[in-house]
Amino acid sequence: MRKFLTIVVAVVLASIAAILIYAATRPDSFRVERSASLNAPPEKIFPYIDGLKRWTEWSPYEGRDPAMKRTYSGAESGKGAVYEWDGNDQVGKGRMEIVDSTPPHRVVIKLDFLKPFEGHNMAELTVEPKGGQTIVTWAMYGPSTFMTKLVGTFMDMDDMIGRDFAAGLAKLKTVVEK
Repeated sequence: MRKFLTIVVAVVLASIAAILIYAATRPDSFRVERSASLNAPPEKIFPYIDGLKRWTEWSPYEGRDPAMKRTYSGAESGKGAVYEWDGNDQVGKGRMEIVDSTPPHRVVIKLDFLKPFEGHNMAELTVEPKGGQTIVTWAMYGPSTFMTKLVGTFMDMDDMIGRDFAAGLAKLKTVVEK
């Protein structure tokens, strides 16, 4: 029995070590990106992206906590606009600040998550006319900490975040095509 227990402990420790080693070999950065084709001109779409108060109309995260506290500061829209939130476990706590805005084509956001996990990333939304439609791309990118790499061995972060981005873009499409 003692030999069996020793083997079980050795297998468990070896498995944990293998997972930790595998996590350490994952990329040091990540990028998640989704795009959607909207039947509206860039000038109609851009205010929904550049004005953080308008995100409540289309962001996939807004409906997850009806009691979420929101604070806006800085510029009304564009560079310097700030949105802070504090909500339940599904939305956490964080801050977004527009650090670059090129109407009507591009918005770059510094994204700081404070809870439930700390993370500092960038988000970028681009608006590109193509034929009679407009392609909107929502991307998030940043460093992968060891904890992010470890979680990523068990959960597909691209799929999780990508689903949210796709849902948000679908809602934005509905809003701007009214």
